[in-house]
Formats: sequence, structure tokens, C-alpha cells
Amino acid sequence: MSLSHAQHLELLNQSISELNNDTQVSFEFFPPGTPEAEQTLWKALNRLAPLKPRFVSVTYGHGEESRQRTHNMIKQIHDRTGLIATPHLTCIDTPAEELRDIARDYWKNGIRHIVALRGDAQPGRLNTGQSALDLIHLLKQEHDFDISVAAYPNVHPEARSPQADLMELKRKVDAGASRAITQFFFDVESYLRFRDRCVSVGIEAEIVPGILPIGNFGTLQRFAKLTNVRVPYWLQRRFNGLEDDPTTRSLVGASVAIDQVRVLSREGVGEFHFYTLNRAEQTYAICHTLGLRPPEIEHAPQQPALQTANG
Repeated sequence: MSLSHAQHLELLNQSISELNNDTQVSFEFFPPGTPEAEQTLWKALNRLAPLKPRFVSVTYGHGEESRQRTHNMIKQIHDRTGLIATPHLTCIDTPAEELRDIARDYWKNGIRHIVALRGDAQPGRLNTGQSALDLIHLLKQEHDFDISVAAYPNVHPEARSPQADLMELKRKVDAGASRAITQFFFDVESYLRFRDRCVSVGIEAEIVPGILPIGNFGTLQRFAKLTNVRVPYWLQRRFNGLEDDPTTRSLVGASVAIDQVRVLSREGVGEFHFYTLNRAEQTYAICHTLGLRPPEIEHAPQQPALQTANG
């Protein structure tokens, strides 16, 4: 059932104290390609780590060099932070035996959680005919990995139909996936409808909404075109005239994401996955609004409220 404008306003006006205190979050990063980019990633990771995420994931790029960066970064995060480090793993151009070797190496190094994906078909990439479902079966044959998979509220670009896309997700969950993380979206109702459809076909795994804080609207449009995500007209209007104003863009982007998580939290969502793009500021602010605090802030003495002239 659609929410009225008045209902949306009521949800957005709720106090922070009404949000779910048991909210969990996870953060996604991409492997850095330069020493400077690696410093940026660690700065973001160190800023977000005190929020005690359920896990942090690192994406998996095209090419052996990019993949090795993912493997190295995952092991560093695991060894240096104690956080649950979660590699993305794709099978679009990797033979099954190589995937088994990767899985065994991760398990040997204490990595127990993997985001299992098919990967994007691109020129120069070998299509082995394997799917994310095949990868889940392979991983489970090797060890009892905790597996996350992808879900698409706006339907996967290559899906035959919305129903076919939904049933593929059900097969992945039935094969052993513990949760599904959605592609980013901006229409909250599309996520809620998708969640209801998942329940209707017997998908019991958590459908974790993927939240993308917008920093650059042009970059967002390119991402959206590649992933079949609808960008509402109202969102475009929010960023009109901010092409040369990165500070305001960042504030507006954080505001949009905060609106999303507050409404979703009120609708019973208890876990969020943030596409950080290796930056911490917006994601940290959104988590703060959700009520997540580092221990030293959470347990700090409360300052007394300021009194007005009238007492």
C-alpha cells in the first residue's frame, strides 16, 4: 500500500529516539589502485570501524591485478581491524577450479563471509557459463561460508521478467545464501514492494537495502544507467545548480539518504548496507542519525539542555 504525502511527513518528523536501537549496518569499499587511494580508504575505514559494522566488504574488479588488490585488502582489514572482512567474488571469467583455490585460501586466512556474484559480462571477459547460483553451490561444497547475494528492486537489467528475477533470488537463498543485499534505489516504495514480493514466494532471508549516499549526481546517473535503477525527477531537481558546489552536493546527498533510512527503519528494516565509495563523511552522518555511536560517544555524560530566557 502506498504511503500518502502526510504519512511520509509523519515518518520524517519522528524523533531519533523512535528508531530501532538494534539497527545493524555494513559498509562496502572498492580496492584502491594507488597509494593515495589506499590512504583514502583506510581513513574512511578507520572513521567507520568504531560504529561496529556487521561486516565490511570489498568489491571485485576486472583483471588479475584488481582481484589481487581485493584479496590483499580483505586480508589486511581482517588482520588489522578485527572486523568481519567480506570479499566480493565473481565467476564470470574465472574457472571453477580457480574459484575453489580462492575459496580455500580465504578460509585458511580466517575469511568466512563472501558476497557471491555472477559479475558483469564485458568485452574481453571470459564467460564461463557459471551463475551466482553455481558459485554458491561451489562455495558451500568447499566450506560452510556465510554467503550474501545481490537483489534488484528495480529488476536485474538482463532478467527475462520481474518474476524470473525473483525466482532466481529464491534459488540462491534456497542454495544457502544467508541474506540478499539490494542494488541502490531511491524510491522507498519500490523496495517495500519488492520485500513483500520476496515474502510472497517464500524467501525468508533478510533483504538488506543498499544505500548509496550521493556525492556527484553525474556519477550517480552513470551508475543508474548501468544497473537499471530509476532516478526520480525530484532527485534530479535536488541537485540542479550544484555542479560546482561539492560541499552542498554532499549535504544534499546525505539528506536524501537520511530520509530513506528513517522511513525504512520505521517500516521495520533493521539492517542497512552502505555503498561508501571509499568516503566516510556522509555514511557516518547517516549512521549517527540512525542512532549508531562509537562507544566513547554512546556512553559519554549527557550535556544539560540549554535554558531559554523564560526559564
